Amino acid sequence: MQEKEALLEQIEQAIRALPLEDIEPHGLYDPIRYILEDGGKRIRPLLCLMGADLYSGAPLEALSAAVAIEVFHNFTLLHDDIMDNAALRRGRPTVHKKWNANSAILSGDAMLILAYRILQDGAPGCGAGKLPELLRVFSRAAMEVCQGQQYDMDFETSERIVSQEAYIEMIRLKTSVLLAAALEMGAIVGGASDAERKALYDFGVRLGLAFQIQDDLLDTYGDAETFGKQIGGDIAAGKKTFLHIAAMERASAPQREALSAPGEIAEKLPRVRAVYDALGVREIAGQTIEHYFAQALDALRQAHPDPARRAVLESYAYSLMKRTK
Repeated sequence: MQEKEALLEQIEQAIRALPLEDIEPHGLYDPIRYILEDGGKRIRPLLCLMGADLYSGAPLEALSAAVAIEVFHNFTLLHDDIMDNAALRRGRPTVHKKWNANSAILSGDAMLILAYRILQDGAPGCGAGKLPELLRVFSRAAMEVCQGQQYDMDFETSERIVSQEAYIEMIRLKTSVLLAAALEMGAIVGGASDAERKALYDFGVRLGLAFQIQDDLLDTYGDAETFGKQIGGDIAAGKKTFLHIAAMERASAPQREALSAPGEIAEKLPRVRAVYDALGVREIAGQTIEHYFAQALDALRQAHPDPARRAVLESYAYSLMKRTK
């Protein structure tokens, strides 16, 4: 397996090579360059390349699929930030704040089209005969991400207590399936069997669940300088995160009132944290993260029996669980 840093450099070079520089209309393409050039963690394209490398030892054959996934992911961020009215993304103004909401919507639409074009145009590099299956996996994940986003918005306005099961299904759709699809698309390019593809997909789903619950933790208890987003943004937006749901299931009437009461974030964040701390919600979230991560590692072992072949991917999974942003 190639090392993570070498694969990341290949991803960055491919993204920089996209034909987005000095083309018109600038109002459409400048926001796309802005969000793509900021980097981010590149988790999804890296997983795609690692998925291919796991089976073929030739990760760059999946480079077009990896870049397509990263462009699609960033498209979802443009629209997600509008829906959340988020001011910061990766420590910089979000696209709709730097430009406006209409620009963010249209540039996001263009990114969706661009993602499919990158995947289609790059097919000869990974074997054109694999393109229909790659498109099937990609399109399924893309639709599921939209379904998950709708559930997320529904939860925000629901007056009922959202169950933990409903929340897990929402984040499976909104977050996990794209991680899983990235891995599966890499496995397709790498020539994995159907059973290996399924196990690697399951690894991605479980890893994504652990990743998102950890993100919920960081949104409430993280450090603003390293997190790159406003701490307490989910609380300010009234999102039903894992922490909120776990607290509501255990809270007394006064505690539920404290969790639900409006207020400015400077006052609301410490109030909500106090309830979480009293109920041990932080510890519950940590245990749940460990549960899903253990399931992820079990699935990865089923995806490939050779520990040496799995080593880089397994090490990267561990690093994601130690992140601060």
